[in-house]
Amino acid sequence: MIPDIAAAQAELSERDAISRLWAGDHTLWREDPTEISDRLGWLTVVPEMLVHLDTLTAECTKLAADVDTVLVMGMGGSSLFPEVLARSFGRQPGAPLLEVVDTTDPTALARLAEDLIPERTLHIASSKSGTTLETRSHLDWAWERHPDPARFAVITDPGSELAGLAAERGFARVFENRPDIGGRYSALSHFGIVPALLSGMEAGVLLTSASMMAERLRGAVSINPGAELAAVMAAGVRAGRDKVTVVLPSEVASFGLWLEQLLAESTGKDGTGVVPIVGEPLADPTFYGDDRVFVALSDGTASPALAALAAAGHPVHVVPFAGVHELGAQVLLWEVATALCGALLQIHPFDQPDVAAAKAATKQVLEEGLPDEPVVEVSYLLDQVKPGDYVAIQAFVDPGAPAVADLDVVRVVLRDRLKVATTVGLGPRFLHSTGQLHKGGPNSGVFIQVVGDDTTAVPIPGQPFDFGTLIQAQAAGDLITLRQRDRRAARVSLAELLEVAK
Repeated sequence: MIPDIAAAQAELSERDAISRLWAGDHTLWREDPTEISDRLGWLTVVPEMLVHLDTLTAECTKLAADVDTVLVMGMGGSSLFPEVLARSFGRQPGAPLLEVVDTTDPTALARLAEDLIPERTLHIASSKSGTTLETRSHLDWAWERHPDPARFAVITDPGSELAGLAAERGFARVFENRPDIGGRYSALSHFGIVPALLSGMEAGVLLTSASMMAERLRGAVSINPGAELAAVMAAGVRAGRDKVTVVLPSEVASFGLWLEQLLAESTGKDGTGVVPIVGEPLADPTFYGDDRVFVALSDGTASPALAALAAAGHPVHVVPFAGVHELGAQVLLWEVATALCGALLQIHPFDQPDVAAAKAATKQVLEEGLPDEPVVEVSYLLDQVKPGDYVAIQAFVDPGAPAVADLDVVRVVLRDRLKVATTVGLGPRFLHSTGQLHKGGPNSGVFIQVVGDDTTAVPIPGQPFDFGTLIQAQAAGDLITLRQRDRRAARVSLAELLEVAK
Protein backbone atom coordinates (compact mmCIF):
# COMPACT_ATOMS: atom_id res chain seq x y z
CA MET A 1 0.00 0.00 0.00
CA ILE A 2 0.97 3.65 -0.38
CA PRO A 3 2.24 4.79 3.03
CA ASP A 4 1.24 8.44 2.67
CA ILE A 5 -2.53 8.13 2.15
CA ALA A 6 -3.20 8.85 5.83
CA ALA A 7 -0.86 11.84 5.64
CA ALA A 8 -2.75 13.20 2.64
CA GLN A 9 -6.05 12.80 4.49
CA ALA A 10 -4.56 14.55 7.51
CA GLU A 11 -3.49 17.41 5.26
CA LEU A 12 -7.04 17.79 3.97
CA SER A 13 -8.30 17.90 7.56
CA GLU A 14 -5.69 20.44 8.64
CA ARG A 15 -6.58 22.69 5.70
CA ASP A 16 -10.32 22.33 6.44
CA ALA A 17 -10.57 21.35 2.78
CA ILE A 18 -14.09 19.92 2.83
CA SER A 19 -15.71 23.02 4.31
CA ARG A 20 -13.69 25.33 2.09
CA LEU A 21 -14.59 23.32 -1.02
CA TRP A 22 -18.32 23.49 -0.42
CA ALA A 23 -18.06 27.14 0.57
CA GLY A 24 -16.46 27.88 -2.79
CA ASP A 25 -13.26 29.20 -1.19
CA HIS A 26 -10.87 29.70 -4.11
CA THR A 27 -7.87 29.96 -1.77
CA LEU A 28 -8.01 26.20 -1.31
CA TRP A 29 -6.20 26.16 -4.67
CA ARG A 30 -4.95 29.66 -5.49
CA GLU A 31 -4.92 33.17 -4.08
CA ASP A 32 -6.04 34.38 -7.51
CA PRO A 33 -9.73 33.50 -8.04
CA THR A 34 -9.42 33.44 -11.86
CA GLU A 35 -11.18 30.40 -13.35
CA ILE A 36 -11.98 29.13 -9.86
CA SER A 37 -14.65 31.36 -8.36
CA ASP A 38 -16.56 31.20 -11.63
CA ARG A 39 -16.05 27.42 -12.05
CA LEU A 40 -17.63 25.94 -8.92
CA GLY A 41 -21.26 25.82 -9.98
CA TRP A 42 -21.06 22.02 -10.29
CA LEU A 43 -21.13 21.80 -6.50
CA THR A 44 -24.70 23.10 -6.30
CA VAL A 45 -26.17 22.35 -9.73
CA VAL A 46 -27.84 19.06 -8.74
CA PRO A 47 -30.54 20.52 -6.44
CA GLU A 48 -31.18 23.22 -9.03
CA MET A 49 -31.69 20.61 -11.75
CA LEU A 50 -33.98 18.60 -9.50
CA VAL A 51 -36.17 21.63 -8.81
CA HIS A 52 -36.68 22.24 -12.53
CA LEU A 53 -36.70 18.59 -13.60
CA ASP A 54 -40.44 18.25 -14.23
CA THR A 55 -40.56 21.34 -16.43
CA LEU A 56 -37.40 20.34 -18.27
CA THR A 57 -38.71 16.81 -18.79
CA ALA A 58 -41.93 18.11 -20.32
CA GLU A 59 -40.02 20.43 -22.66
CA CYS A 60 -37.65 17.68 -23.79
CA THR A 61 -40.45 15.17 -24.29
CA LYS A 62 -42.29 17.61 -26.53
CA LEU A 63 -39.15 18.55 -28.44
CA ALA A 64 -38.26 14.93 -29.23
CA ALA A 65 -41.81 13.67 -29.72
CA ASP A 66 -41.61 12.97 -33.44
CA VAL A 67 -37.95 12.16 -34.11
CA ASP A 68 -36.07 8.89 -34.38
CA THR A 69 -32.64 10.16 -33.36
CA VAL A 70 -31.18 12.81 -31.07
CA LEU A 71 -27.76 13.77 -32.42
CA VAL A 72 -25.51 15.55 -29.94
CA MET A 73 -22.74 17.49 -31.66
CA GLY A 74 -20.12 18.41 -29.09
CA MET A 75 -16.56 17.91 -27.90
CA GLY A 76 -15.01 16.97 -24.56
CA GLY A 77 -17.20 17.97 -21.65
CA SER A 78 -20.13 18.55 -24.00
CA SER A 79 -20.04 15.07 -25.52
CA LEU A 80 -18.39 12.53 -23.24
CA PHE A 81 -21.12 12.12 -20.63
CA PRO A 82 -23.90 11.87 -23.27
CA GLU A 83 -21.71 9.18 -24.86
CA VAL A 84 -21.52 7.39 -21.50
CA LEU A 85 -25.31 7.55 -21.16
CA ALA A 86 -25.90 6.25 -24.68
CA ARG A 87 -23.60 3.27 -24.18
CA SER A 88 -24.55 2.48 -20.58
CA PHE A 89 -28.34 2.72 -20.83
CA GLY A 90 -28.92 1.95 -24.50
CA ARG A 91 -32.00 2.98 -26.40
CA GLN A 92 -35.06 3.47 -24.24
CA PRO A 93 -38.39 1.90 -25.29
CA GLY A 94 -40.45 4.28 -27.39
CA ALA A 95 -37.76 6.98 -27.31
CA PRO A 96 -35.31 8.33 -29.88
CA LEU A 97 -31.84 6.84 -30.21
CA LEU A 98 -29.12 9.01 -28.65
CA GLU A 99 -26.15 9.47 -30.99
CA VAL A 100 -23.04 11.53 -30.31
CA VAL A 101 -20.63 12.90 -32.93
CA ASP A 102 -17.28 14.17 -31.70
CA THR A 103 -15.06 13.32 -34.64
CA THR A 104 -13.97 15.22 -37.71
CA ASP A 105 -13.19 12.05 -39.63
CA PRO A 106 -14.89 12.37 -43.04
CA THR A 107 -15.76 8.67 -43.36
CA ALA A 108 -17.55 8.75 -40.02
CA LEU A 109 -19.52 11.84 -41.05
CA ALA A 110 -20.39 10.39 -44.45
CA ARG A 111 -21.67 7.25 -42.74
CA LEU A 112 -23.69 9.34 -40.31
CA ALA A 113 -25.24 11.21 -43.24
CA GLU A 114 -26.33 7.90 -44.75
CA ASP A 115 -27.70 6.50 -41.50
CA LEU A 116 -29.67 9.51 -40.26
CA ILE A 117 -32.85 10.83 -41.83
CA PRO A 118 -32.47 14.62 -41.39
CA GLU A 119 -36.18 15.37 -40.97
CA ARG A 120 -36.39 12.65 -38.29
CA THR A 121 -33.31 13.85 -36.40
CA LEU A 122 -33.12 16.42 -33.62
CA HIS A 123 -29.71 18.08 -33.90
CA ILE A 124 -28.26 19.38 -30.62
CA ALA A 125 -25.21 21.63 -30.89
CA SER A 126 -23.57 21.52 -27.48
CA SER A 127 -20.77 23.92 -26.54
CA LYS A 128 -20.11 25.99 -23.43
CA SER A 129 -18.18 28.67 -25.29
CA GLY A 130 -20.27 28.41 -28.43
CA THR A 131 -17.13 28.75 -30.54
CA THR A 132 -15.73 25.20 -30.54
CA LEU A 133 -14.42 24.63 -34.07
CA GLU A 134 -15.55 21.03 -34.38
CA THR A 135 -19.05 21.68 -33.03
CA ARG A 136 -19.61 24.71 -35.23
CA SER A 137 -18.40 22.68 -38.23
CA HIS A 138 -20.80 19.87 -37.35
CA LEU A 139 -23.64 22.34 -36.99
CA ASP A 140 -22.93 23.98 -40.35
CA TRP A 141 -22.74 20.54 -41.98
CA ALA A 142 -26.06 19.45 -40.46
CA TRP A 143 -27.79 22.76 -41.21
CA GLU A 144 -26.88 22.62 -44.87
CA ARG A 145 -28.33 19.12 -45.08
CA HIS A 146 -31.65 20.12 -43.51
CA PRO A 147 -32.12 23.81 -42.62
CA ASP A 148 -35.28 23.33 -40.56
CA PRO A 149 -35.05 25.26 -37.27
CA ALA A 150 -37.64 22.94 -35.71
CA ARG A 151 -35.03 20.17 -35.86
CA PHE A 152 -32.26 22.12 -34.14
CA ALA A 153 -31.51 23.15 -30.55
CA VAL A 154 -28.41 24.20 -28.63
CA ILE A 155 -26.95 23.80 -25.16
CA THR A 156 -24.58 26.63 -24.32
CA ASP A 157 -23.74 29.44 -21.93
CA PRO A 158 -25.95 32.54 -21.87
CA GLY A 159 -24.92 35.12 -24.46
CA SER A 160 -22.59 32.85 -26.42
CA GLU A 161 -22.18 33.11 -30.19
CA LEU A 162 -24.00 29.80 -30.49
CA ALA A 163 -26.97 31.14 -28.54
CA GLY A 164 -27.04 34.17 -30.83
CA LEU A 165 -26.96 32.00 -33.95
CA ALA A 166 -29.77 29.83 -32.60
CA ALA A 167 -31.91 32.90 -31.94
CA GLU A 168 -31.14 34.29 -35.39
CA ARG A 169 -32.18 31.06 -37.10
CA GLY A 170 -35.14 30.43 -34.83
CA PHE A 171 -33.98 27.10 -33.40
CA ALA A 172 -36.58 25.14 -31.47
CA ARG A 173 -34.83 25.64 -28.13
CA VAL A 174 -31.81 27.25 -26.51
CA PHE A 175 -30.89 25.49 -23.26
CA GLU A 176 -28.81 27.99 -21.31
CA ASN A 177 -26.49 26.37 -18.79
CA ARG A 178 -25.08 27.98 -15.67
CA PRO A 179 -21.95 29.82 -16.85
CA ASP A 180 -20.04 29.00 -13.65
CA ILE A 181 -19.46 25.36 -14.63
CA GLY A 182 -16.48 24.20 -16.67
CA GLY A 183 -17.00 21.67 -19.44
CA ARG A 184 -15.56 18.58 -17.76
CA TYR A 185 -17.57 19.26 -14.59
CA SER A 186 -20.86 19.75 -16.45
CA ALA A 187 -22.21 16.18 -16.63
CA LEU A 188 -25.03 16.81 -14.15
CA SER A 189 -26.01 20.15 -15.67
CA HIS A 190 -27.95 20.77 -18.90
CA PHE A 191 -25.03 19.36 -20.90
CA GLY A 192 -25.68 15.87 -19.55
CA ILE A 193 -29.27 15.96 -18.34
CA VAL A 194 -30.90 17.41 -21.49
CA PRO A 195 -29.55 14.65 -23.80
CA ALA A 196 -30.69 12.10 -21.22
CA LEU A 197 -34.23 13.52 -21.13
CA LEU A 198 -34.46 13.90 -24.90
CA SER A 199 -33.67 10.21 -25.28
CA GLY A 200 -36.17 9.06 -22.67
CA MET A 201 -33.76 8.23 -19.84
CA GLU A 202 -34.69 8.64 -16.18
CA ALA A 203 -32.49 11.61 -15.44
CA GLY A 204 -34.14 11.94 -12.06
CA VAL A 205 -32.43 8.71 -10.98
CA LEU A 206 -29.03 10.16 -11.92
CA LEU A 207 -29.70 13.40 -10.05
CA THR A 208 -31.17 11.71 -6.98
CA SER A 209 -28.19 9.39 -6.63
CA ALA A 210 -25.89 12.42 -6.90
CA SER A 211 -27.93 14.27 -4.29
CA MET A 212 -27.58 11.37 -1.87
CA MET A 213 -23.85 11.19 -2.51
CA ALA A 214 -23.52 14.94 -1.88
CA GLU A 215 -24.47 14.44 1.76
CA ARG A 216 -21.65 11.93 2.21
CA LEU A 217 -19.24 14.24 0.41
CA ARG A 218 -19.92 17.00 2.93
CA GLY A 219 -18.80 14.79 5.81
CA ALA A 220 -15.54 14.88 7.74
CA VAL A 221 -12.43 13.70 5.93
CA SER A 222 -12.32 10.46 7.94
CA ILE A 223 -15.70 9.32 6.56
CA ASN A 224 -15.69 11.19 3.25
CA PRO A 225 -15.34 8.94 0.17
CA GLY A 226 -14.25 11.86 -1.98
CA ALA A 227 -11.49 12.82 0.41
CA GLU A 228 -10.32 9.23 0.62
CA LEU A 229 -10.18 8.85 -3.17
CA ALA A 230 -8.38 12.19 -3.49
CA ALA A 231 -5.81 11.07 -0.91
CA VAL A 232 -5.25 7.77 -2.72
CA MET A 233 -4.59 9.53 -6.04
CA ALA A 234 -2.46 12.37 -4.67
CA ALA A 235 -0.40 10.09 -2.44
CA GLY A 236 0.13 7.86 -5.45
CA VAL A 237 1.48 10.75 -7.51
CA ARG A 238 3.78 11.80 -4.67
CA ALA A 239 5.10 8.23 -4.37
CA GLY A 240 5.73 7.88 -8.10
CA ARG A 241 2.56 5.86 -8.64
CA ASP A 242 0.86 8.38 -10.88
CA LYS A 243 -0.78 5.89 -13.30
CA VAL A 244 -4.28 5.59 -11.83
CA THR A 245 -5.63 2.48 -13.51
CA VAL A 246 -9.43 2.53 -13.38
CA VAL A 247 -11.16 -0.85 -13.39
CA LEU A 248 -14.82 -0.63 -14.39
CA PRO A 249 -17.70 -3.11 -14.68
CA SER A 250 -18.47 -3.93 -18.31
CA GLU A 251 -21.89 -2.27 -18.21
CA VAL A 252 -20.30 1.13 -17.49
CA ALA A 253 -17.00 0.66 -19.31
CA SER A 254 -17.63 3.87 -21.24
CA PHE A 255 -17.59 5.83 -17.96
CA GLY A 256 -13.83 5.63 -18.36
CA LEU A 257 -14.03 8.11 -21.26
CA TRP A 258 -15.52 10.72 -18.96
CA LEU A 259 -13.17 9.93 -16.06
CA GLU A 260 -10.20 10.17 -18.39
CA GLN A 261 -10.98 13.76 -19.27
CA LEU A 262 -11.85 14.77 -15.73
CA LEU A 263 -8.60 13.46 -14.27
CA ALA A 264 -6.24 14.30 -17.12
CA GLU A 265 -7.44 17.80 -17.90
CA SER A 266 -7.88 18.77 -14.25
CA THR A 267 -4.59 17.49 -12.83
CA GLY A 268 -2.22 17.20 -15.80
CA LYS A 269 -0.33 20.47 -15.56
CA ASP A 270 2.70 22.13 -13.97
CA GLY A 271 4.74 19.03 -14.83
CA THR A 272 2.73 16.70 -12.61
CA GLY A 273 -0.67 15.05 -12.47
CA VAL A 274 -2.70 11.88 -12.42
CA VAL A 275 -2.25 9.78 -15.57
CA PRO A 276 -5.59 7.97 -16.02
CA ILE A 277 -5.40 4.50 -17.56
CA VAL A 278 -8.80 3.30 -18.71
CA GLY A 279 -9.88 0.43 -20.92
CA GLU A 280 -6.72 -1.57 -20.25
CA PRO A 281 -7.69 -5.14 -19.21
CA LEU A 282 -6.17 -6.51 -16.02
CA ALA A 283 -3.19 -8.82 -16.28
CA ASP A 284 -0.86 -10.83 -14.10
CA PRO A 285 0.94 -8.59 -11.57
CA THR A 286 4.29 -9.32 -13.22
CA PHE A 287 3.29 -7.16 -16.22
CA TYR A 288 3.12 -3.99 -14.11
CA GLY A 289 5.82 -1.66 -12.90
CA ASP A 290 5.79 0.14 -9.56
CA ASP A 291 4.06 3.23 -10.96
CA ARG A 292 0.44 2.07 -10.66
CA VAL A 293 -2.52 2.61 -8.37
CA PHE A 294 -5.61 0.53 -9.15
CA VAL A 295 -9.06 2.00 -8.47
CA ALA A 296 -11.96 -0.37 -9.05
CA LEU A 297 -15.70 0.24 -9.06
CA SER A 298 -17.12 -2.91 -7.51
CA ASP A 299 -20.41 -4.34 -6.27
CA GLY A 300 -18.52 -6.31 -3.65
CA THR A 301 -18.04 -9.44 -5.73
CA ALA A 302 -14.62 -10.96 -5.13
CA SER A 303 -12.11 -10.29 -7.89
CA PRO A 304 -9.22 -12.76 -8.08
CA ALA A 305 -7.34 -10.37 -10.41
CA LEU A 306 -7.53 -7.47 -7.94
CA ALA A 307 -6.66 -9.78 -5.04
CA ALA A 308 -3.56 -10.95 -6.92
CA LEU A 309 -2.50 -7.35 -7.55
CA ALA A 310 -2.93 -6.45 -3.89
CA ALA A 311 -1.04 -9.55 -2.80
CA ALA A 312 1.82 -8.54 -5.09
CA GLY A 313 2.05 -5.15 -3.37
CA HIS A 314 0.19 -3.00 -5.86
CA PRO A 315 -2.14 -0.44 -4.21
CA VAL A 316 -5.81 -1.32 -4.83
CA HIS A 317 -8.64 1.00 -3.83
CA VAL A 318 -12.23 -0.22 -4.18
CA VAL A 319 -15.11 2.21 -4.74
CA PRO A 320 -18.53 0.65 -3.96
CA PHE A 321 -20.81 0.67 -6.99
CA ALA A 322 -24.28 -0.89 -7.16
CA GLY A 323 -25.03 -0.39 -10.87
CA VAL A 324 -25.79 2.10 -13.63
CA HIS A 325 -28.44 3.86 -11.56
CA GLU A 326 -25.57 5.18 -9.41
CA LEU A 327 -23.72 6.88 -12.25
CA GLY A 328 -24.84 10.30 -11.02
CA ALA A 329 -23.35 9.60 -7.61
CA GLN A 330 -20.10 8.48 -9.23
CA VAL A 331 -19.91 11.68 -11.24
CA LEU A 332 -20.10 13.87 -8.15
CA LEU A 333 -17.77 11.60 -6.16
CA TRP A 334 -15.03 11.80 -8.79
CA GLU A 335 -15.54 15.54 -9.31
CA VAL A 336 -15.01 16.20 -5.60
CA ALA A 337 -12.09 13.78 -5.42
CA THR A 338 -10.43 15.41 -8.43
CA ALA A 339 -10.85 18.93 -7.02
CA LEU A 340 -9.40 17.85 -3.66
CA CYS A 341 -6.59 15.96 -5.37
CA GLY A 342 -5.73 19.21 -7.15
CA ALA A 343 -5.51 20.96 -3.80
CA LEU A 344 -3.13 18.29 -2.49
CA LEU A 345 -0.96 18.46 -5.60
CA GLN A 346 -1.00 22.28 -5.47
CA ILE A 347 -2.34 22.63 -9.00
CA HIS A 348 -5.31 24.50 -10.47
CA PRO A 349 -7.93 21.84 -11.30
CA PHE A 350 -10.31 24.04 -13.28
CA ASP A 351 -8.15 25.53 -16.03
CA GLN A 352 -6.53 23.92 -19.10
CA PRO A 353 -3.59 26.16 -20.02
CA ASP A 354 -2.04 23.87 -22.62
CA VAL A 355 -5.17 23.03 -24.63
CA ALA A 356 -5.25 26.36 -26.44
CA ALA A 357 -1.77 25.77 -27.85
CA ALA A 358 -2.89 22.80 -29.95
CA LYS A 359 -5.91 24.76 -31.19
CA ALA A 360 -3.65 27.61 -32.23
CA ALA A 361 -1.30 25.21 -34.00
CA THR A 362 -4.23 23.67 -35.88
CA LYS A 363 -5.37 27.14 -36.96
CA GLN A 364 -1.88 27.93 -38.20
CA VAL A 365 -1.71 24.71 -40.20
CA LEU A 366 -5.09 25.42 -41.79
CA GLU A 367 -3.86 28.88 -42.80
CA GLU A 368 -0.42 27.85 -44.03
CA GLY A 369 -1.09 24.37 -45.41
CA LEU A 370 -0.45 20.82 -44.22
CA PRO A 371 3.21 20.11 -43.47
CA ASP A 372 4.99 17.16 -45.05
CA GLU A 373 5.12 15.10 -41.87
CA PRO A 374 7.63 12.22 -42.01
CA VAL A 375 6.52 8.75 -40.99
CA VAL A 376 9.03 6.98 -38.77
CA GLU A 377 9.42 3.33 -37.84
CA VAL A 378 7.52 2.20 -34.75
CA SER A 379 10.77 0.99 -33.21
CA TYR A 380 12.08 4.58 -33.21
CA LEU A 381 9.56 5.46 -30.51
CA LEU A 382 9.39 2.14 -28.67
CA ASP A 383 13.15 2.17 -28.17
CA GLN A 384 12.73 5.39 -26.18
CA VAL A 385 10.33 3.91 -23.63
CA LYS A 386 11.71 3.65 -20.10
CA PRO A 387 10.33 2.18 -16.86
CA GLY A 388 7.73 4.56 -15.44
CA ASP A 389 6.73 5.90 -18.85
CA TYR A 390 3.40 5.45 -20.55
CA VAL A 391 2.74 4.83 -24.24
CA ALA A 392 -0.07 6.89 -25.75
CA ILE A 393 -1.46 5.77 -29.10
CA GLN A 394 -3.10 8.77 -30.75
CA ALA A 395 -5.29 7.66 -33.64
CA PHE A 396 -6.81 10.19 -36.01
CA VAL A 397 -9.06 7.61 -37.66
CA ASP A 398 -12.71 6.72 -38.16
CA PRO A 399 -14.07 5.72 -34.70
CA GLY A 400 -16.14 3.03 -36.42
CA ALA A 401 -13.21 1.46 -38.26
CA PRO A 402 -12.01 -2.07 -37.37
CA ALA A 403 -8.57 -0.57 -36.74
CA VAL A 404 -9.83 0.92 -33.46
CA ALA A 405 -10.39 -2.52 -31.94
CA ASP A 406 -7.05 -3.64 -33.37
CA LEU A 407 -5.30 -0.74 -31.63
CA ASP A 408 -6.78 -1.91 -28.33
CA VAL A 409 -5.03 -5.22 -28.95
CA VAL A 410 -1.78 -3.41 -29.80
CA ARG A 411 -1.84 -1.48 -26.52
CA VAL A 412 -2.07 -4.71 -24.52
CA VAL A 413 0.81 -6.23 -26.46
CA LEU A 414 2.91 -3.13 -25.78
CA ARG A 415 2.01 -3.14 -22.10
CA ASP A 416 3.02 -6.77 -21.72
CA ARG A 417 6.18 -6.36 -23.77
CA LEU A 418 7.40 -3.10 -22.25
CA LYS A 419 5.70 -3.36 -18.84
CA VAL A 420 4.44 0.21 -19.02
CA ALA A 421 0.99 1.76 -18.94
CA THR A 422 -0.77 2.33 -22.25
CA THR A 423 -3.58 4.50 -23.55
CA VAL A 424 -5.51 4.81 -26.80
CA GLY A 425 -7.01 8.16 -27.76
CA LEU A 426 -9.06 8.94 -30.84
CA GLY A 427 -8.41 12.31 -32.45
CA PRO A 428 -9.70 14.93 -32.20
CA ARG A 429 -11.64 13.67 -29.15
CA PHE A 430 -8.54 13.24 -26.97
CA LEU A 431 -7.40 16.80 -27.72
CA HIS A 432 -10.29 17.93 -25.51
CA SER A 433 -9.54 15.26 -22.91
CA THR A 434 -6.05 13.91 -22.30
CA GLY A 435 -4.41 16.54 -24.51
CA GLN A 436 -3.81 18.81 -21.52
CA LEU A 437 -2.00 16.06 -19.62
CA HIS A 438 0.10 15.12 -22.65
CA LYS A 439 1.51 18.61 -22.89
CA GLY A 440 1.35 19.97 -19.36
CA GLY A 441 1.69 16.87 -17.19
CA PRO A 442 4.77 14.79 -16.39
CA ASN A 443 7.15 14.26 -19.32
CA SER A 444 6.74 10.50 -19.15
CA GLY A 445 4.64 9.93 -22.25
CA VAL A 446 5.78 8.44 -25.54
CA PHE A 447 3.27 9.49 -28.19
CA ILE A 448 2.62 7.32 -31.23
CA GLN A 449 0.47 9.14 -33.77
CA VAL A 450 -1.34 7.39 -36.61
CA VAL A 451 -3.47 9.17 -39.19
CA GLY A 452 -5.96 7.59 -41.57
CA ASP A 453 -5.49 8.13 -45.29
CA ASP A 454 -9.18 8.53 -46.10
CA THR A 455 -9.90 10.59 -49.21
CA THR A 456 -13.66 10.96 -48.64
CA ALA A 457 -14.66 14.55 -49.35
CA VAL A 458 -17.12 16.03 -46.83
CA PRO A 459 -17.26 19.83 -47.16
CA ILE A 460 -17.66 22.21 -44.24
CA PRO A 461 -20.04 24.96 -45.38
CA GLY A 462 -18.49 28.40 -45.25
CA GLN A 463 -14.94 27.11 -44.80
CA PRO A 464 -12.11 26.88 -47.35
CA PHE A 465 -11.25 23.39 -46.01
CA ASP A 466 -13.21 20.16 -45.66
CA PHE A 467 -13.40 17.68 -42.77
CA GLY A 468 -10.57 15.59 -44.21
CA THR A 469 -8.24 18.58 -44.21
CA LEU A 470 -9.41 19.58 -40.73
CA ILE A 471 -8.57 16.24 -39.12
CA GLN A 472 -5.20 16.21 -40.86
CA ALA A 473 -4.51 19.71 -39.55
CA GLN A 474 -5.52 18.71 -36.04
CA ALA A 475 -3.09 15.79 -36.12
CA ALA A 476 -0.29 18.00 -37.42
CA GLY A 477 -1.07 20.73 -34.89
CA ASP A 478 -0.93 18.27 -32.01
CA LEU A 479 2.46 16.95 -33.09
CA ILE A 480 3.79 20.47 -33.39
CA THR A 481 2.63 21.30 -29.87
CA LEU A 482 3.97 18.09 -28.34
CA ARG A 483 7.39 18.77 -29.84
CA GLN A 484 7.34 22.33 -28.56
CA ARG A 485 6.91 20.76 -25.11
CA ASP A 486 9.92 18.45 -25.76
CA ARG A 487 7.69 15.37 -25.75
CA ARG A 488 8.76 12.13 -27.44
CA ALA A 489 6.29 12.08 -30.32
CA ALA A 490 6.20 11.05 -33.95
CA ARG A 491 3.88 9.76 -36.64
CA VAL A 492 4.03 6.11 -37.68
CA SER A 493 2.28 3.98 -40.26
CA LEU A 494 -1.02 2.54 -39.06
CA ALA A 495 -0.28 -0.69 -40.89
CA GLU A 496 3.14 -1.03 -39.22
CA LEU A 497 1.73 -0.30 -35.78
CA LEU A 498 -0.93 -2.98 -36.23
CA GLU A 499 1.83 -5.44 -37.11
CA VAL A 500 3.02 -5.14 -33.50
CA ALA A 501 0.12 -7.36 -32.42
CA LYS A 502 0.88 -10.11 -34.94
